[in-house]
This record gives sequence, structure tokens and C-alpha cells, in this order.
Amino acid sequence: MKPNILCIEDHPDNMMLIRRLFRPDGYNLIEAKTGVQGLSVAENQELDLILLDINLPDIDGYEIARRIRTSSKPALIQIPIIAVTANAMKGDAQKALDAGCDVYMPKPINIVQLIETVDAFVSKERQRGTA
Repeated sequence: MKPNILCIEDHPDNMMLIRRLFRPDGYNLIEAKTGVQGLSVAENQELDLILLDINLPDIDGYEIARRIRTSSKPALIQIPIIAVTANAMKGDAQKALDAGCDVYMPKPINIVQLIETVDAFVSKERQRGTA
């Protein structure tokens, strides 16, 4: 079964890049253009990982991460969240981590680093699920 990755991203070019990176590699990519859409998908589908933009049109990624970490769905509380954001000022990384993200990655995206990070998290999630 293909791993499910939820990508919450409102910018079409960034979403196209994520599609090109992960669909050919055997991931099931689920797309959400707003925070509300992303939260709904997260609550209603089995996921292995979330790629989260911080600057979204409705609610920001920090709030999304906080809501996921306080979900009533136990599996969702543990889901790896990678913040992929243009917010690259001093303190932004810590703000993302404090909100509940596991990793902070600034844009422009380091493609190799993103793929390696996603692969590592998904591998850990798969091992945890079979243990």
C-alpha cells in the first residue's frame, strides 16, 4: 500500500513541485489548498505524513499544527509534520517546532533534503505500524 502524504499548500507552483517529487516515487499525495481543507482531510483519512505550508489563506500553519497535536484522533497526534515555508526569519524555525512541527524546512526547498526527510519519516511510521 502506498504511503499517504497530505500536502497543505496554497501556491500552485509549489504544489506542482511536490507532485513531481512524490507521485512518481509511489506515494499517494493528498492535496489541500487551505488549512480548513487540510484539517478535514487529516481528521478523516489515514495519513503517514503531513507537508505543511505556514502561510495559508485562511488559518496559518502554526495553528494547523497545534490543532493536529491536540486532536481527539490518537494516530493524528503522532503524525510527522514537516513545515515547508517561506518564513525564514530568526525565530521562525523555533515557532514551527513549538507549534508541533517535527521539522522546519525553508523555501526555496532543498529537494534532496525534503525527499530524504520524507522517506525517513515514512519508513519510521511504517515500522511503528507493524510493530
